[in-house]
Amino acid sequence: MNRLLITGAVSAVLAAGSALADDMELMVPIGADGFTWDGFSELENAGIQGETLTILGPWLGPDKELVESVLAYFEAATGANVEYAGSDSFEQQITIDAEAGSPPNIAVFPQPGLAADLAGKGHLVALDDSMADWVRENYAAGQSWVDLGSYADADGQTQHFGFFYKVDVKSLVWYVPENFEDAGYEIPQSMEELLALSDQIVAEGGTPWCIGIGSGGATGWPATDWVEDMMLRTQSPDVYDAWVKHEIPFDDPRVVNAIETYGSFARNDAYVSGGAGAVASIDFRDSPAGLFSSPPQCYMHRQASFIPSFFPDDVEIGVDADFFYFPAFAEMDLGRPILGAGTLFAITKDSPAARAFIEFLTLPVAHEIWMAQTGFLTPHKGVNPGVYTDPTVRAMNEILLNATTFRFDGSDLMPGAIGAGVFWTGMVDYSSGKSAQDVAASIEQTWSSL
Repeated sequence: MNRLLITGAVSAVLAAGSALADDMELMVPIGADGFTWDGFSELENAGIQGETLTILGPWLGPDKELVESVLAYFEAATGANVEYAGSDSFEQQITIDAEAGSPPNIAVFPQPGLAADLAGKGHLVALDDSMADWVRENYAAGQSWVDLGSYADADGQTQHFGFFYKVDVKSLVWYVPENFEDAGYEIPQSMEELLALSDQIVAEGGTPWCIGIGSGGATGWPATDWVEDMMLRTQSPDVYDAWVKHEIPFDDPRVVNAIETYGSFARNDAYVSGGAGAVASIDFRDSPAGLFSSPPQCYMHRQASFIPSFFPDDVEIGVDADFFYFPAFAEMDLGRPILGAGTLFAITKDSPAARAFIEFLTLPVAHEIWMAQTGFLTPHKGVNPGVYTDPTVRAMNEILLNATTFRFDGSDLMPGAIGAGVFWTGMVDYSSGKSAQDVAASIEQTWSSL
């Protein structure tokens, strides 16, 4: 059954007064097989029929249509009217609206840093006390998501403000299955096995990795992802958090070690296609091309879920290219950490409809409607992965659901001058031969002067 093509209508009683549900057909009929409808009918008792819920988020174009396809079900269940507005300058708009006293009921933040800032100024409304417990129990790596959505309020008291919905995964290694099969290579299950495989490839005359960190004015950022992944694989999550918050200095030995662990890949001439000296000059978009040459110029490429956009047009994911989890060190006993990103929903203007909407996001079907279309990952353990129509996305979500720790891209949480400034340029300097200690000390000097 192709759920992308199924449409249906809800009863007139449920749909009464719902703008989106009136304007568009629901993607699947309420009660459709394969979707998890537990709790959906209870929203009918929310008592918000006819109430308007305003939402401001970052999604435009096709993504706006996708989120609206989900919002239509909230309208259908409750009889509320949802008004969603997308903005490509969301960060500026929500700040202006909040400070002017005219925010939407719900804001969808692309990353938690701004949400934390607004919470500290009294512009976010804490979620119900039970919501943190729900997230702990129902999200994979649940405590991670509670931590990422909890911030100090205007009185300095930490409260749970953000509900994460729609996640991205960065801890992935891409490869060509045919190349692995021809060479007799197995998918490594630990970092020790990954390093052993890299050494084996070198011993057999191949080159294990394609790495490029060029990105125009943003050159260096791909290396920051490597370092963040290595922090999560060499240190406990609390050390990662302290680093991101500058509670430990950037040149702490643990951070220097993570940079050098990245260097054990990127600064090893035998490991990198083109040699270590080419890493800083190769554009990250061009870097994976070596996977597809014959013979292969490299066997592996570490990059986030978006990188297939830069693969050759005729490459079919799952056939011509695939991925596996960027593994942790078995000897470190740090579980299965995931580096990624995601959006969080927060209440910026309280109302019964806003509270009911956050409850709606806890329902599996609120995730499954988007899952059944495109580009949606969720840590919700109660969803049915069978609704995915794309096996690649399903496999990524399985990695996410097996995570024991999730942490947000650290550079996105640091001050812009660091995370989008000297951290980038420092990784270029390090990849080009400067010592990790000197690079880290220089970044620390800048951060301490802010």
